[in-house]
Amino acid sequence: MSDTPIEAGANKERPLSPHLMIYKPIPTMVMSILHRITGAALYFGTILVAWWLIATASGQASFETASWFFSSFFGRLILFAYTFALMHHMLGGIKHLVQDTGAGLEKDFTTKMAKLHPIASGVLTVLIWIIGYAVR
Repeated sequence: MSDTPIEAGANKERPLSPHLMIYKPIPTMVMSILHRITGAALYFGTILVAWWLIATASGQASFETASWFFSSFFGRLILFAYTFALMHHMLGGIKHLVQDTGAGLEKDFTTKMAKLHPIASGVLTVLIWIIGYAVR
């Protein structure tokens, strides 16, 4: 060990770790963050699915209460957002599965896929809702 005393301001010259306020958001970074957010949203949305299943098994009154909530404007908005989160997270999972094989890792390709990702998620969500209303 050295006999020289440590100066009080020695750490001031060390660089700070970068964080979200330093980095410029790029499509792949935004999609990674959104993938994590949709994963959390699916966790909470699954509680609503469980509520609906329990209400279905609990009798007519419970089922009517759940049906009333899910058929309200707010309930449908939540279901629409849940569908989007499900589609977005599913497409992100498929992308990760493909990239785990070593395919599709080129920078230009990943950037194009990141820009296409929310569009594809939105199209799939709208398509599911159109089909849902059509078969209803």
